[in-house]
Amino acid sequence: MVEAKSDRLRLLIVDDEEAARYGMRRALASLDCEIAEAEDAERARSEIERKRPDVVLLDINLPGASGLDLLREFGERGDAPLFIMITAYGSERMAVEAIKSGAHDYLAKPFEIDELRLVVRNALETVRLKRENEALRRSLELESAAAKLLGQSPAIERVRAVIEKVAETDATVLIRGESGTGKELVARAIHERSRRRGRFVAINCAALPSELIESELFGHEKGAFTGASMRRQGKFELADGGTLFLDEIGDMSANVQAKLLRAIEERAIERLGGAEPIPVDVRIVSATHRQLEREIEAGNFRADLFFRLRVVTIEVPPLRERREDIPLLATAFAQAAADKYGLPARTISASALRRLLEYAWPGNVRELRNVIERAVIMAEGKEIAVRDLALESHETSRAEDEERREALRVPFTMNFRADRREFERTYITRCLELTGGNVTRAAAILGMHRQSLQHKLRELGLARRYVALIEGDEK
Repeated sequence: MVEAKSDRLRLLIVDDEEAARYGMRRALASLDCEIAEAEDAERARSEIERKRPDVVLLDINLPGASGLDLLREFGERGDAPLFIMITAYGSERMAVEAIKSGAHDYLAKPFEIDELRLVVRNALETVRLKRENEALRRSLELESAAAKLLGQSPAIERVRAVIEKVAETDATVLIRGESGTGKELVARAIHERSRRRGRFVAINCAALPSELIESELFGHEKGAFTGASMRRQGKFELADGGTLFLDEIGDMSANVQAKLLRAIEERAIERLGGAEPIPVDVRIVSATHRQLEREIEAGNFRADLFFRLRVVTIEVPPLRERREDIPLLATAFAQAAADKYGLPARTISASALRRLLEYAWPGNVRELRNVIERAVIMAEGKEIAVRDLALESHETSRAEDEERREALRVPFTMNFRADRREFERTYITRCLELTGGNVTRAAAILGMHRQSLQHKLRELGLARRYVALIEGDEK
């Protein structure tokens, strides 16, 4: 079980000689930190996993596994402690290798007590400064997520009201809304206002192949599968004491849904390849743009998991339902873009603002931010004009997409084979038109080998139309 971290810094001394550990512990007793000990790599690994020390004083020569192996195992993690390696006299090469592998510093035996205190004190001070910087960054960065939910419309005010009510509880929250509406901002706002001192950890379930999501969520042991060269913590462990945000939960595979439900109910997870349950204290906030009730009816989503996830539901409105917020959002995005690129501040002309209010915003707040950012970059004067918004090109490309979709529609005749054949004929013909009749390029678009496309053209009765192209390819 991972222990919750206190405000006091933690030091772990790893050395196989009891007398050496005793001496270092006495020498460092005056420092303001908690001190623990480990006599070998296995015990050290357990202490690091369970107590999460801030600094590890690690002897390179250990029974069973070397200190360098332990350093490499933990050194690449985002939450890794600072390692101070202890090397034997005359082992400068080992010291250099340790620094290259990520060690913070090293001590060569025999070392003076004052040297030991100085190196450890500096490492602890580095950790303290890092904590202060992270706290400052969080306060500036998250200043706050709820504040970034800009707007004064009744719709967004209702969202804020639910956030305030649910934040201090540990209830699971399901955030629903179209893509680009700001669902992750809502999740972050809930975390900020909670009493949880752990991290906010996010994972996009739609962005990863289903075979990788399980490893990302639950972690894995060394050797659990091909390529698992070391033990790795998953998102659940990283979010221990904090909030785990599962974005696009509707895209999660059935197998992972079952394991997620078990983790929520038992408040424990098992790493891939592991046998021991690992207790975790994690609040789950999930989000989706899908209608999960329909997914349940279609057999794509578990009803029991759905009810577990939606103790509280927050509906994030699309931008077209809160148009009164567009001027405020656009002005804020314009200032942020100017600051980001070091450009002069841009105001938005009255005609441009009218255009923004008229536009449908299918991509919601994300699309508005991107449009304004581009306009700030492209504007020639101090004011953003209608032409700088380039919304006409957005509408043109959508019309072209709709025209392409219309061209690909086929009659529904209740004859599956005939309808599929007609669709294939239409689709392949369209690809060949787009490539100017280039069979090789059309095959690449279709994800087929050239010879397979040639065979398909013959099968669909299109060979006569494209006979010159086929024969040219074959020559």
